[in-house]
Amino acid sequence: MTLTVENLLPATGVEDKNMKNETRNDEAVSPVIATILMVAITVVLAGVLYVWAANLAESNTDGDLALYSFSGADGANADEVVVTMDQGGDLGWASAKVKVAIGQNAAVTAGDCSVDATAPCYTVTETDTAWNVGEAVTITTQGCGTDDSGAAITTCTVTVTVLNDRDGVTLDTSSIAME
Repeated sequence: MTLTVENLLPATGVEDKNMKNETRNDEAVSPVIATILMVAITVVLAGVLYVWAANLAESNTDGDLALYSFSGADGANADEVVVTMDQGGDLGWASAKVKVAIGQNAAVTAGDCSVDATAPCYTVTETDTAWNVGEAVTITTQGCGTDDSGAAITTCTVTVTVLNDRDGVTLDTSSIAME
C-alpha cells in the first residue's frame, strides 16, 4: 500500500485534517513582524534615554554648579578678615575682583593694598600672578563703623564676594563675623 499525505499522521500524534499534515506553529510571530517590533522597541528606548540624558544635562544650567569655593575667617589683627580659596582653578589677579560689604553697607571693590592702601584693600602673600587653591588673601577694613551715638561697633558681618571680572561671573560669596 502506498502512503499518501492524507493518510500520514502528524508528528504530534494528532491528525490535522485542515492543514493536510503541514506542520505549522500558529503561536509564532512572523519574522517581519518580529523585526518591526524589535525596531520599534529600540526606537522607543532610544527616545526615552535621549530625553533622560537631555534633562540631566540641562539640570546644571541654573548657575548652582560650584567650580570655585572660598572660605573666610576673622583675621589675626583687628579690622581684617582672611579669605582662602578652597576649590577651583587658578584665578589670575588681572581678572579677580574682590567686593566687600561691611554690615548693612553697600559692597565696594577692594583694591590691592600695595597699590591703593585705602580701606577696604587686600594683601596677597603669594608672589605668583594667580590666586590658587590653598592661598589666602587678607582683607583690611576700617572696622565695623559707628552706631547712631558715634560709638565704634565692635562686631559685624563682613560679606566678601569674589568675582571673575573678565567673564563677569560671581564665583563665591562668603559672610564672615569680624570682631
